[in-house]
Amino acid sequence: MINKMRGFLGLLLLGTTWTALAAPPGSGTEQLAQHDQQRTLDAALSAIVDDPLHPLASLSVLAIRQGKVSYQQQFGYRHIGVTPADSLPVTSATLFRIASVSKMMTTLGLMRLVEQGKLSLDQDVGIYLGFSLRNPHFPQQPLTLRSLLSHTSSLRDAGGYAWGPERSLRDVFTAGGDLMWDASAAPGNYFTYSNLNWGVIGTVMEKATGERFDLLMRRLLLDPLDVRGGYHPAAFSTDEAANTATLYRKRTLDTEQWRPAGLWIAQADDFQAYPPAAPASLARYVIGSNATVFSPTGGLRISAAGLGTVMQMLLDDGRHQGKQLLQPASIALMFARQWQLVPDGDNGSNGSNGDSERGLYRAWGLGNQQFDALAGQGNGLVEGASFTAVGHLGDAYGLVSAFVLDFKNKNGMVMLVGGTGSDPAQYPGTYSAMGRSEELILTTLYRGAIDKHEKCALK
Repeated sequence: MINKMRGFLGLLLLGTTWTALAAPPGSGTEQLAQHDQQRTLDAALSAIVDDPLHPLASLSVLAIRQGKVSYQQQFGYRHIGVTPADSLPVTSATLFRIASVSKMMTTLGLMRLVEQGKLSLDQDVGIYLGFSLRNPHFPQQPLTLRSLLSHTSSLRDAGGYAWGPERSLRDVFTAGGDLMWDASAAPGNYFTYSNLNWGVIGTVMEKATGERFDLLMRRLLLDPLDVRGGYHPAAFSTDEAANTATLYRKRTLDTEQWRPAGLWIAQADDFQAYPPAAPASLARYVIGSNATVFSPTGGLRISAAGLGTVMQMLLDDGRHQGKQLLQPASIALMFARQWQLVPDGDNGSNGSNGDSERGLYRAWGLGNQQFDALAGQGNGLVEGASFTAVGHLGDAYGLVSAFVLDFKNKNGMVMLVGGTGSDPAQYPGTYSAMGRSEELILTTLYRGAIDKHEKCALK
Protein backbone atom coordinates (compact mmCIF):
# COMPACT_ATOMS: atom_id res chain seq x y z
CA MET A 1 0.00 0.00 0.00
CA ILE A 2 2.90 2.34 0.66
CA ASN A 3 4.11 1.89 -2.89
CA LYS A 4 0.57 2.42 -4.16
CA MET A 5 0.27 5.71 -2.28
CA ARG A 6 3.66 6.97 -3.37
CA GLY A 7 2.93 6.02 -6.95
CA PHE A 8 -0.32 7.92 -7.14
CA LEU A 9 0.98 10.91 -5.23
CA GLY A 10 4.05 10.94 -7.39
CA LEU A 11 1.91 11.01 -10.52
CA LEU A 12 -0.23 13.80 -9.16
CA LEU A 13 2.24 15.90 -7.24
CA LEU A 14 5.75 15.40 -8.55
CA GLY A 15 5.52 17.31 -11.76
CA THR A 16 2.46 15.87 -13.51
CA THR A 17 0.28 18.66 -14.86
CA TRP A 18 -3.44 18.57 -15.49
CA THR A 19 -3.02 20.35 -18.82
CA ALA A 20 -2.11 17.02 -20.35
CA LEU A 21 -5.77 16.13 -20.06
CA ALA A 22 -7.06 19.28 -21.76
CA ALA A 23 -9.18 18.97 -24.88
CA PRO A 24 -11.56 21.15 -26.93
CA PRO A 25 -14.76 21.95 -24.94
CA GLY A 26 -17.73 19.73 -25.67
CA SER A 27 -15.74 17.06 -27.44
CA GLY A 28 -15.76 13.37 -26.63
CA THR A 29 -12.07 13.73 -26.00
CA GLU A 30 -12.80 16.36 -23.36
CA GLN A 31 -15.26 14.06 -21.58
CA LEU A 32 -12.74 11.24 -21.62
CA ALA A 33 -10.07 13.58 -20.30
CA GLN A 34 -12.35 14.72 -17.47
CA HIS A 35 -13.08 11.10 -16.59
CA ASP A 36 -9.37 10.26 -16.54
CA GLN A 37 -8.68 13.36 -14.49
CA GLN A 38 -11.27 12.39 -11.88
CA ARG A 39 -9.91 8.85 -11.70
CA THR A 40 -6.41 10.20 -11.12
CA LEU A 41 -7.65 12.49 -8.34
CA ASP A 42 -9.78 9.72 -6.82
CA ALA A 43 -6.76 7.43 -6.75
CA ALA A 44 -4.47 10.02 -5.18
CA LEU A 45 -6.94 10.85 -2.38
CA SER A 46 -7.72 7.17 -1.82
CA ALA A 47 -3.99 6.51 -1.39
CA ILE A 48 -3.81 9.16 1.35
CA VAL A 49 -6.78 7.61 3.17
CA ASP A 50 -5.33 4.09 2.86
CA ASP A 51 -1.79 4.91 3.98
CA PRO A 52 -1.08 2.03 6.42
CA LEU A 53 1.22 4.18 8.55
CA HIS A 54 -1.22 7.09 8.79
CA PRO A 55 -4.69 5.72 7.94
CA LEU A 56 -7.89 7.76 7.89
CA ALA A 57 -11.28 6.31 8.78
CA SER A 58 -13.17 8.36 6.22
CA LEU A 59 -12.90 11.37 3.97
CA SER A 60 -15.46 13.56 2.23
CA VAL A 61 -14.22 16.40 0.03
CA LEU A 62 -15.66 19.03 -2.28
CA ALA A 63 -13.97 21.63 -4.49
CA ILE A 64 -15.41 24.73 -6.13
CA ARG A 65 -13.72 26.29 -9.15
CA GLN A 66 -14.87 29.62 -10.51
CA GLY A 67 -18.07 29.40 -8.52
CA LYS A 68 -19.09 25.89 -9.55
CA VAL A 69 -18.54 22.50 -7.97
CA SER A 70 -15.66 20.93 -9.86
CA TYR A 71 -15.21 17.81 -7.77
CA GLN A 72 -16.75 15.92 -4.86
CA GLN A 73 -15.97 12.46 -3.60
CA GLN A 74 -16.09 10.24 -0.53
CA PHE A 75 -13.75 7.57 0.79
CA GLY A 76 -13.78 5.11 3.67
CA TYR A 77 -16.55 4.30 6.11
CA ARG A 78 -18.98 6.31 8.19
CA HIS A 79 -19.32 3.31 10.47
CA ILE A 80 -16.68 0.60 10.84
CA GLY A 81 -18.01 -2.81 11.79
CA VAL A 82 -16.32 -5.97 12.96
CA THR A 83 -15.97 -7.10 9.35
CA PRO A 84 -16.00 -5.16 6.06
CA ALA A 85 -19.48 -6.51 5.42
CA ASP A 86 -20.65 -4.80 8.59
CA SER A 87 -19.14 -1.45 7.65
CA LEU A 88 -21.11 1.40 6.09
CA PRO A 89 -19.49 3.60 3.42
CA VAL A 90 -19.50 7.37 3.40
CA THR A 91 -22.01 8.84 0.96
CA SER A 92 -22.47 12.32 -0.45
CA ALA A 93 -25.22 12.85 2.16
CA THR A 94 -23.17 11.67 5.17
CA LEU A 95 -23.24 14.19 8.02
CA PHE A 96 -20.05 14.89 9.97
CA ARG A 97 -19.66 16.67 13.28
CA ILE A 98 -17.49 19.42 11.78
CA ALA A 99 -15.86 20.70 14.99
CA SER A 100 -14.78 24.36 14.93
CA VAL A 101 -15.97 25.00 11.38
CA SER A 102 -19.28 25.21 13.27
CA LYS A 103 -18.12 28.58 14.63
CA MET A 104 -18.14 30.07 11.16
CA MET A 105 -21.62 28.68 10.44
CA THR A 106 -22.85 30.14 13.76
CA THR A 107 -21.37 33.48 12.70
CA LEU A 108 -23.38 33.43 9.47
CA GLY A 109 -26.56 33.14 11.53
CA LEU A 110 -25.37 35.93 13.81
CA MET A 111 -24.67 38.22 10.86
CA ARG A 112 -28.25 37.81 9.72
CA LEU A 113 -29.39 39.05 13.14
CA VAL A 114 -26.99 41.99 12.93
CA GLU A 115 -28.31 42.76 9.48
CA GLN A 116 -31.87 42.72 10.86
CA GLY A 117 -30.93 45.17 13.62
CA LYS A 118 -31.51 42.66 16.43
CA LEU A 119 -27.88 42.71 17.51
CA SER A 120 -25.00 45.17 17.35
CA LEU A 121 -21.37 44.12 17.05
CA ASP A 122 -20.22 46.86 19.44
CA GLN A 123 -22.84 46.71 22.17
CA ASP A 124 -21.89 45.49 25.66
CA VAL A 125 -23.02 41.83 25.54
CA GLY A 126 -24.05 42.03 29.19
CA ILE A 127 -26.99 44.16 28.07
CA TYR A 128 -28.21 41.30 25.88
CA LEU A 129 -27.47 38.60 28.47
CA GLY A 130 -29.19 40.40 31.34
CA PHE A 131 -26.17 40.26 33.63
CA SER A 132 -22.81 42.00 33.73
CA LEU A 133 -20.09 40.11 31.87
CA ARG A 134 -16.80 41.90 32.54
CA ASN A 135 -13.23 40.71 32.99
CA PRO A 136 -12.73 41.31 36.72
CA HIS A 137 -9.18 42.50 36.02
CA PHE A 138 -10.53 45.16 33.60
CA PRO A 139 -14.03 45.93 34.92
CA GLN A 140 -14.40 49.16 32.94
CA GLN A 141 -13.93 47.38 29.58
CA PRO A 142 -17.09 45.81 28.08
CA LEU A 143 -17.10 42.64 26.05
CA THR A 144 -18.68 43.01 22.61
CA LEU A 145 -19.71 40.61 19.87
CA ARG A 146 -16.86 42.01 17.80
CA SER A 147 -14.30 41.03 20.43
CA LEU A 148 -15.90 37.61 20.90
CA LEU A 149 -15.94 36.91 17.16
CA SER A 150 -12.30 37.93 16.75
CA HIS A 151 -11.03 35.99 19.80
CA THR A 152 -9.92 39.20 21.50
CA SER A 153 -12.53 39.09 24.29
CA SER A 154 -10.07 38.02 27.05
CA LEU A 155 -12.25 34.98 27.82
CA ARG A 156 -10.29 31.76 28.30
CA ASP A 157 -11.19 28.05 28.18
CA ALA A 158 -9.36 26.97 31.34
CA GLY A 159 -12.60 27.03 33.33
CA GLY A 160 -14.51 25.02 30.72
CA TYR A 161 -16.69 25.98 27.78
CA ALA A 162 -19.67 23.58 27.78
CA TRP A 163 -22.27 22.80 30.45
CA GLY A 164 -25.55 20.95 30.71
CA PRO A 165 -29.01 22.52 30.36
CA GLU A 166 -29.39 22.68 34.13
CA ARG A 167 -26.59 25.30 34.34
CA SER A 168 -26.84 28.96 33.36
CA LEU A 169 -23.95 31.06 32.10
CA ARG A 170 -24.73 33.61 34.81
CA ASP A 171 -24.00 30.96 37.46
CA VAL A 172 -21.01 29.60 35.53
CA PHE A 173 -19.32 32.99 35.40
CA THR A 174 -20.16 33.74 39.00
CA ALA A 175 -18.44 30.53 40.12
CA GLY A 176 -15.69 30.43 37.51
CA GLY A 177 -13.37 33.08 38.86
CA ASP A 178 -10.00 33.81 37.30
CA LEU A 179 -9.95 30.61 35.22
CA MET A 180 -12.45 32.24 32.87
CA TRP A 181 -10.33 35.32 32.17
CA ASP A 182 -6.99 36.62 30.96
CA ALA A 183 -5.50 38.61 33.80
CA SER A 184 -2.96 40.43 31.65
CA ALA A 185 -4.88 41.57 28.56
CA ALA A 186 -7.98 43.72 28.41
CA PRO A 187 -10.81 42.91 25.97
CA GLY A 188 -9.96 43.97 22.44
CA ASN A 189 -6.18 43.96 22.94
CA TYR A 190 -4.92 40.39 22.61
CA PHE A 191 -5.84 37.35 20.48
CA THR A 192 -6.19 33.94 22.12
CA TYR A 193 -8.37 31.31 20.50
CA SER A 194 -11.24 30.56 22.88
CA ASN A 195 -14.16 28.17 22.42
CA LEU A 196 -16.01 29.86 25.28
CA ASN A 197 -16.58 32.92 23.09
CA TRP A 198 -19.08 30.98 21.02
CA GLY A 199 -21.03 29.73 24.01
CA VAL A 200 -21.60 33.38 24.90
CA ILE A 201 -22.41 34.25 21.27
CA GLY A 202 -25.01 31.49 20.99
CA THR A 203 -26.61 32.56 24.25
CA VAL A 204 -26.77 36.18 23.09
CA MET A 205 -28.47 34.99 19.89
CA GLU A 206 -31.08 33.15 21.96
CA LYS A 207 -31.72 36.20 24.15
CA ALA A 208 -32.13 38.46 21.12
CA THR A 209 -34.68 36.21 19.43
CA GLY A 210 -36.33 34.12 22.15
CA GLU A 211 -35.54 31.02 20.10
CA ARG A 212 -33.55 27.95 21.10
CA PHE A 213 -30.16 28.00 19.39
CA ASP A 214 -30.48 24.80 17.35
CA LEU A 215 -33.90 25.79 16.03
CA LEU A 216 -32.73 29.35 15.40
CA MET A 217 -29.84 28.12 13.24
CA ARG A 218 -32.21 25.98 11.25
CA ARG A 219 -34.35 29.06 10.55
CA LEU A 220 -31.47 31.42 9.83
CA LEU A 221 -29.16 29.20 7.77
CA LEU A 222 -29.96 25.55 7.14
CA ASP A 223 -33.60 25.68 6.06
CA PRO A 224 -33.20 28.62 3.63
CA LEU A 225 -30.39 26.68 1.93
CA ASP A 226 -32.31 23.39 2.09
CA VAL A 227 -29.36 21.78 3.89
CA ARG A 228 -29.82 18.76 6.16
CA GLY A 229 -28.22 18.34 9.58
CA GLY A 230 -28.09 20.64 12.57
CA TYR A 231 -26.72 21.31 16.04
CA HIS A 232 -29.03 18.88 17.87
CA PRO A 233 -28.75 15.29 16.58
CA ALA A 234 -31.50 14.07 18.90
CA ALA A 235 -33.89 15.88 16.54
CA PHE A 236 -32.54 14.13 13.42
CA SER A 237 -34.69 11.85 11.33
CA THR A 238 -33.90 8.13 11.38
CA ASP A 239 -32.20 8.47 7.98
CA GLU A 240 -30.08 11.42 9.10
CA ALA A 241 -28.92 9.64 12.25
CA ALA A 242 -28.11 6.49 10.26
CA ASN A 243 -26.04 8.54 7.80
CA THR A 244 -24.02 10.44 10.41
CA ALA A 245 -20.33 9.55 10.48
CA THR A 246 -18.96 7.99 13.64
CA LEU A 247 -15.71 9.73 14.56
CA TYR A 248 -12.74 7.48 15.23
CA ARG A 249 -9.17 7.33 16.39
CA LYS A 250 -6.79 4.39 16.55
CA ARG A 251 -6.01 5.32 20.11
CA THR A 252 -6.90 3.54 23.31
CA LEU A 253 -9.16 5.58 25.52
CA ASP A 254 -7.44 4.75 28.78
CA THR A 255 -3.73 5.06 27.89
CA GLU A 256 -3.90 7.27 24.77
CA GLN A 257 -1.53 4.96 22.91
CA TRP A 258 -1.77 5.21 19.13
CA ARG A 259 -1.80 1.94 17.16
CA PRO A 260 -2.04 2.59 13.39
CA ALA A 261 -2.24 -1.14 12.68
CA GLY A 262 -4.87 -1.68 15.39
CA LEU A 263 -8.62 -1.29 15.58
CA TRP A 264 -10.58 1.90 15.03
CA ILE A 265 -12.06 3.11 18.34
CA ALA A 266 -15.24 5.20 18.26
CA GLN A 267 -14.87 8.63 19.88
CA ALA A 268 -18.15 10.40 19.11
CA ASP A 269 -21.44 10.07 17.22
CA ASP A 270 -21.56 6.26 17.27
CA PHE A 271 -25.25 6.39 16.44
CA GLN A 272 -25.27 2.83 15.10
CA ALA A 273 -24.63 1.64 18.67
CA TYR A 274 -26.27 4.46 20.61
CA PRO A 275 -28.99 6.49 18.84
CA PRO A 276 -28.76 10.22 19.58
CA ALA A 277 -30.63 11.28 22.69
CA ALA A 278 -31.32 14.67 24.22
CA PRO A 279 -30.00 15.48 27.70
CA ALA A 280 -32.46 14.36 30.37
CA SER A 281 -32.96 17.90 31.65
CA LEU A 282 -33.43 19.56 28.25
CA ALA A 283 -37.19 19.86 28.76
CA ARG A 284 -36.48 22.35 31.55
CA TYR A 285 -33.97 24.36 29.55
CA VAL A 286 -34.48 28.12 29.74
CA ILE A 287 -33.87 29.79 26.38
CA GLY A 288 -31.14 32.38 26.65
CA SER A 289 -29.50 30.84 29.70
CA ASN A 290 -26.78 28.57 28.25
CA ALA A 291 -26.54 27.81 24.52
CA THR A 292 -23.41 25.68 25.07
CA VAL A 293 -25.92 22.82 25.35
CA PHE A 294 -26.10 22.89 21.53
CA SER A 295 -22.38 23.57 20.97
CA PRO A 296 -22.32 26.68 18.78
CA THR A 297 -18.56 26.20 18.97
CA GLY A 298 -18.29 22.74 17.40
CA GLY A 299 -21.51 20.75 17.30
CA LEU A 300 -22.92 21.23 13.79
CA ARG A 301 -23.47 18.02 11.83
CA ILE A 302 -23.53 18.68 8.09
CA SER A 303 -22.31 17.05 4.89
CA ALA A 304 -19.52 18.24 2.62
CA ALA A 305 -22.20 18.88 -0.01
CA GLY A 306 -24.15 20.99 2.49
CA LEU A 307 -21.04 23.03 3.25
CA GLY A 308 -20.56 23.38 -0.50
CA THR A 309 -24.01 24.95 -0.71
CA VAL A 310 -23.06 27.42 2.02
CA MET A 311 -19.83 28.22 0.18
CA GLN A 312 -21.58 28.82 -3.13
CA MET A 313 -24.02 31.17 -1.39
CA LEU A 314 -21.10 33.21 -0.05
CA LEU A 315 -19.34 33.26 -3.42
CA ASP A 316 -22.59 34.42 -5.05
CA ASP A 317 -22.76 37.56 -2.86
CA GLY A 318 -25.17 36.02 -0.38
CA ARG A 319 -27.69 34.67 -2.89
CA HIS A 320 -29.14 31.17 -3.09
CA GLN A 321 -31.51 30.14 -5.86
CA GLY A 322 -32.38 33.74 -6.58
CA LYS A 323 -33.05 34.69 -2.95
CA GLN A 324 -30.84 37.00 -0.90
CA LEU A 325 -29.84 35.29 2.35
CA LEU A 326 -27.13 37.77 3.35
CA GLN A 327 -26.43 41.20 1.94
CA PRO A 328 -23.03 41.68 0.24
CA ALA A 329 -22.21 44.37 2.81
CA SER A 330 -22.72 41.87 5.64
CA ILE A 331 -20.40 39.38 3.96
CA ALA A 332 -17.79 42.07 3.40
CA LEU A 333 -18.03 43.07 7.07
CA MET A 334 -17.76 39.48 8.27
CA PHE A 335 -14.61 38.79 6.25
CA ALA A 336 -12.93 42.14 6.84
CA ARG A 337 -9.74 41.73 8.86
CA GLN A 338 -10.29 42.46 12.56
CA TRP A 339 -6.97 41.29 14.00
CA GLN A 340 -3.50 40.64 12.62
CA LEU A 341 -0.50 39.24 14.45
CA VAL A 342 2.29 41.66 15.29
CA PRO A 343 5.32 39.37 15.74
CA ASP A 344 7.67 40.08 18.61
CA GLY A 345 10.72 38.24 17.31
CA ASP A 346 10.23 34.76 18.74
CA ASN A 347 9.79 32.95 15.42
CA GLY A 348 6.12 33.79 15.24
CA SER A 349 4.77 31.42 17.92
CA ASN A 350 3.49 34.46 19.79
CA GLY A 351 3.29 38.15 19.11
CA SER A 352 2.92 41.35 21.00
CA ASN A 353 -0.84 41.21 20.38
CA GLY A 354 -1.68 37.51 20.32
CA ASP A 355 -0.89 33.81 20.59
CA SER A 356 -0.58 32.41 17.07
CA GLU A 357 -0.23 28.77 18.19
CA ARG A 358 2.91 27.96 16.20
CA GLY A 359 2.01 30.38 13.44
CA LEU A 360 -1.41 28.89 12.68
CA TYR A 361 -3.32 32.05 13.62
CA ARG A 362 -1.95 35.17 11.96
CA ALA A 363 -5.10 37.06 10.99
CA TRP A 364 -8.78 36.91 11.88
CA GLY A 365 -12.08 38.33 10.70
CA LEU A 366 -15.48 37.98 12.39
CA GLY A 367 -15.71 34.27 13.05
CA ASN A 368 -13.24 33.33 10.34
CA GLN A 369 -9.54 32.71 9.99
CA GLN A 370 -7.57 34.43 7.24
CA PHE A 371 -4.94 32.35 5.47
CA ASP A 372 -2.05 33.58 3.36
CA ALA A 373 0.16 31.83 0.84
CA LEU A 374 3.52 32.76 2.34
CA ALA A 375 5.85 29.79 2.74
CA GLY A 376 6.92 28.98 6.26
CA GLN A 377 4.38 31.26 7.98
CA GLY A 378 2.35 28.40 9.47
CA ASN A 379 -1.09 29.21 8.11
CA GLY A 380 -0.66 28.43 4.42
CA LEU A 381 -3.15 25.92 3.02
CA VAL A 382 -1.60 24.65 -0.22
CA GLU A 383 2.05 23.98 -0.86
CA GLY A 384 3.61 26.06 -3.61
CA ALA A 385 0.37 27.77 -4.62
CA SER A 386 -0.97 31.30 -4.27
CA PHE A 387 -4.14 30.24 -2.48
CA THR A 388 -4.94 33.18 -0.23
CA ALA A 389 -8.20 32.32 1.50
CA VAL A 390 -10.58 32.83 4.41
CA GLY A 391 -12.55 30.24 6.33
CA HIS A 392 -12.11 27.93 9.28
CA LEU A 393 -10.40 24.71 10.39
CA GLY A 394 -11.66 22.12 12.87
CA ASP A 395 -10.17 19.33 14.98
CA ALA A 396 -12.02 17.24 17.59
CA TYR A 397 -12.64 13.58 18.45
CA GLY A 398 -10.53 12.41 15.49
CA LEU A 399 -12.40 14.69 13.07
CA VAL A 400 -10.29 17.12 11.04
CA SER A 401 -12.09 19.67 8.88
CA ALA A 402 -11.53 22.64 6.61
CA PHE A 403 -13.85 25.17 4.94
CA VAL A 404 -11.73 27.60 2.95
CA LEU A 405 -12.62 29.92 0.08
CA ASP A 406 -10.99 32.48 -2.17
CA PHE A 407 -13.52 35.24 -2.94
CA LYS A 408 -11.39 36.87 -5.61
CA ASN A 409 -11.17 33.79 -7.83
CA LYS A 410 -14.40 32.14 -6.59
CA ASN A 411 -12.59 28.97 -5.58
CA GLY A 412 -12.92 26.90 -2.43
CA MET A 413 -12.44 23.55 -0.71
CA VAL A 414 -14.25 21.49 1.91
CA MET A 415 -12.43 18.67 3.71
CA LEU A 416 -13.98 16.36 6.32
CA VAL A 417 -11.81 13.60 7.78
CA GLY A 418 -13.78 11.24 10.03
CA GLY A 419 -10.91 9.73 11.95
CA THR A 420 -7.13 9.75 12.29
CA GLY A 421 -5.17 6.54 12.81
CA SER A 422 -1.78 7.86 13.88
CA ASP A 423 -0.57 10.38 16.44
CA PRO A 424 -0.84 13.83 14.79
CA ALA A 425 2.14 14.98 16.82
CA GLN A 426 4.24 12.33 15.10
CA TYR A 427 3.01 13.26 11.61
CA PRO A 428 3.26 17.07 11.52
CA GLY A 429 2.89 19.25 8.47
CA THR A 430 5.92 20.27 6.46
CA TYR A 431 4.83 23.79 5.46
CA SER A 432 2.09 24.69 7.95
CA ALA A 433 0.82 24.12 11.48
CA MET A 434 -1.65 21.54 10.12
CA GLY A 435 -1.00 17.80 10.17
CA ARG A 436 0.67 16.17 7.19
CA SER A 437 -2.49 14.30 6.14
CA GLU A 438 -4.42 17.57 5.91
CA GLU A 439 -1.63 19.16 3.90
CA LEU A 440 -1.64 16.26 1.45
CA ILE A 441 -5.42 16.29 1.06
CA LEU A 442 -5.73 20.05 0.52
CA THR A 443 -2.78 20.27 -1.87
CA THR A 444 -3.94 17.22 -3.84
CA LEU A 445 -7.51 18.54 -4.03
CA TYR A 446 -6.38 22.00 -5.06
CA ARG A 447 -4.08 20.70 -7.80
CA GLY A 448 -6.56 18.22 -9.16
CA ALA A 449 -9.82 20.14 -8.97
CA ILE A 450 -9.05 23.87 -8.91
CA ASP A 451 -5.65 24.85 -10.30
CA LYS A 452 -5.22 22.27 -13.02
CA HIS A 453 -2.38 24.01 -14.84
CA GLU A 454 0.28 24.23 -12.13
CA LYS A 455 2.89 21.77 -11.04
CA CYS A 456 3.48 20.98 -7.40
CA ALA A 457 6.92 20.13 -6.06
CA LEU A 458 5.47 18.28 -3.06
CA LYS A 459 7.41 15.24 -1.88
